[in-house]
Amino acid sequence: MSVEAIYRKKQQAPVDAAVKTWPKSPRSRELEGRKVLIIVENLPVPFDRRVWQQARTLQKEGASVSIICPVGKGAETRYEYLEGIHIYRHPQFPDAQGALGYLLEYSTALYWETVLAWKIWRKHGFDTLHGCNPPDLIFLIAWQFKLLGKKYIFDHHDINPELYEAKFGRRGLFWRALCLFEWLTFKAADVVISTNESYRKIAIDRGGKDPDKVYIVRSGPDLSRVKPVEPNALLKCGRRYLVGYVGVMGEQEGIDLLLQAVAHLVHTQARTDIHFALVGDGSALGGLQEMARHLKVDQYVSFIGRAPDQLLFEVLSTADICVNPDRVNPMNDKSTMNKILEYMALAKPIVQFDVVEGRFSAMEASLYARANDPVDFADKIETLLGDAEARFRMGQFGKNRVLTQMAWTYEVPKLLNAYKAVKA
Repeated sequence: MSVEAIYRKKQQAPVDAAVKTWPKSPRSRELEGRKVLIIVENLPVPFDRRVWQQARTLQKEGASVSIICPVGKGAETRYEYLEGIHIYRHPQFPDAQGALGYLLEYSTALYWETVLAWKIWRKHGFDTLHGCNPPDLIFLIAWQFKLLGKKYIFDHHDINPELYEAKFGRRGLFWRALCLFEWLTFKAADVVISTNESYRKIAIDRGGKDPDKVYIVRSGPDLSRVKPVEPNALLKCGRRYLVGYVGVMGEQEGIDLLLQAVAHLVHTQARTDIHFALVGDGSALGGLQEMARHLKVDQYVSFIGRAPDQLLFEVLSTADICVNPDRVNPMNDKSTMNKILEYMALAKPIVQFDVVEGRFSAMEASLYARANDPVDFADKIETLLGDAEARFRMGQFGKNRVLTQMAWTYEVPKLLNAYKAVKA
């Protein structure tokens, strides 16, 4: 009997038990009659999975939901009615570079968000405005409608002062402005939704929020969507192993460290049997592709770009392991990355750097490399690829943790509690 078969036999009982005790969504429509406007600038909907999961949940619970978001690849139409939800999209300034670029991006978005918010108020109405950062400027719109008695829920996606420092390696006037905007955002919010305990602590300690007004709602995977599919061997490009990555291609995501790890595996360890499939788009994509060519590893790395779910899940289902190369810094240390939980939902073992919230999410489903050390990251990949038993054990641990504790189903009551805390 194979190692995998033996382990599967040992683990089948607890996994089956977890499935049997899976909590069902509440049948009562707890938000019947409520009207909600969600504003998000970072990604278009439905590609922003957290926002889309929340919107679908609110709609299923009886709320009328409208969303304002930017246009983006695969989401170019300015208005769309999708699954009973009104989606209004506005033009997006090209990816910002430097302080002037960010000023233009945020000003353009704020203008369109304001125009569309008033349009939605007249056309559909709303009693609750749900603002998702970055940036921490949506309070400027919330203030307008709070004068009309509307409630403001702040959904804390990113800690922007730390994000700025991680991206530019400095503080200064712009950093101080971000701290002020964050503080004003917390003050404007009737309720804060935090993605994890670290963010909740920031809301209370730095934002001065009443702990009873701060709710943790994690970005658990929706298991009706995140499912394994038939592996596609072509994604391995003729090699034995596939390493998968899903996420933004930005400066702070650590893809440069991953490419250095690939270079170590290929040129130092002579590992030519591993292919890397990277799914995602972002401002740094072009530079990362050039870096792969410079390191002479471009034939071992596929930059797939933003992908539909079918291709995304083909990559993850085919991958032998998945990686999260986010740098260890104050931003990533406190942030929960959606990709980690999606890897776990698909029973994939993980290699990542040792960040607080990443370790909390994955626990024994991951190996942890030394902080920002691409050679140790490469060594962890090589170690895991050489141990089929460990890969299977870690994958099953992660899947079981999602099934029993961290799927979106477990977050739904917390989201509803946050909404019930603000009376329409």
